Amino acid sequence: MFYCDPPGHTGVENLFNRGEDFILESDYLFLHDQEPVNFEIYKDLFDDVVRRNDDIQPIPGNWKIKAQGGVLVSERGEYVDQLRQRYGWKSYYYFWHGWAALDWYRGYNRSFLIKRAAERKPTKTFMSPNRIIGGYRDHRVLFLYEIFKRGLQNNHLSAPRTCPVEHTDITHIASKYQDQIPDITRVLSTEELPITFAGEDTQKMSSCWLDNFNIAADSMFYVPTETVYFGKRLHITEKTFKAIALEMPFILVAPAHSLEYLRSYGFKTFGSVIDESYDDEEDDLIRLQKVGQLLENIEKLPEKERKSIWNHCVSIATFNYNHFYKGSFEHILWKEFELMLTHLKHDYT
Repeated sequence: MFYCDPPGHTGVENLFNRGEDFILESDYLFLHDQEPVNFEIYKDLFDDVVRRNDDIQPIPGNWKIKAQGGVLVSERGEYVDQLRQRYGWKSYYYFWHGWAALDWYRGYNRSFLIKRAAERKPTKTFMSPNRIIGGYRDHRVLFLYEIFKRGLQNNHLSAPRTCPVEHTDITHIASKYQDQIPDITRVLSTEELPITFAGEDTQKMSSCWLDNFNIAADSMFYVPTETVYFGKRLHITEKTFKAIALEMPFILVAPAHSLEYLRSYGFKTFGSVIDESYDDEEDDLIRLQKVGQLLENIEKLPEKERKSIWNHCVSIATFNYNHFYKGSFEHILWKEFELMLTHLKHDYT
């Protein structure tokens, strides 16, 4: 069994294994777990998993037969298919991020850090934290362009000028899209960046806890810009579960069909109140335009209609909150996890 330690560190030097020197080993598993499947980032890691298992023989003494590799992922779609084809691995799925969110956000429902949704009177259309814009997260730059172009800056937004990890300027990232979006660099270069939430001096990493409670209480929608966006894949992280644990309606900047993916785990979305057709749009650039247009439409509504939208969304947000905190989501995750273990047992015994 191979895994990276500490979690989130995915260099070859972080790859470890659990094995026995005195037991005949015939196959292997790699726990890729929460990380997205990205060949540009993780090719060396994947290759090293294979290299470290070159000496395993399913049939002792028969070097012509290679060990069967398996990989555990928290993602579905074309990238996982390519991973299987490239390395000859079997793949096993479970919703790692669902388990992580249940762990990280436990107990907040018993605190008094934020008013319950029914007691709130939000004045802003949305909140959206954005920190890392480099490293295959171009969608956050494209999202910020949509926000600035549409004049939606008067919401609760965080946005860097320079990626805090790769130290790349936002306009440099945006320049890759100049042919498709001619004014993108102009719009982003003229914006006063960075933008931070109240009380912050920089965009903060806060994956494993909830924060910004006053901002959340003042926002109608939470707009998580997910870790991955492009391609035919499903990969939702704790970023979306923050909205659910804060008892907030949400509009996702995520791969197409992500709302459908969440509904498969028993959550409800807001299609009875707002236009969620953006989730069906498989053209990645057009989907972002639709998200921007949706936010602009809500922003421009008369106050009476905005209140009506909020009141109709509250009951759905409360349902999701209870589904998350009262055990029904965990029950679904357990059934899924047990099924995965059944498949593993079938394939490796």
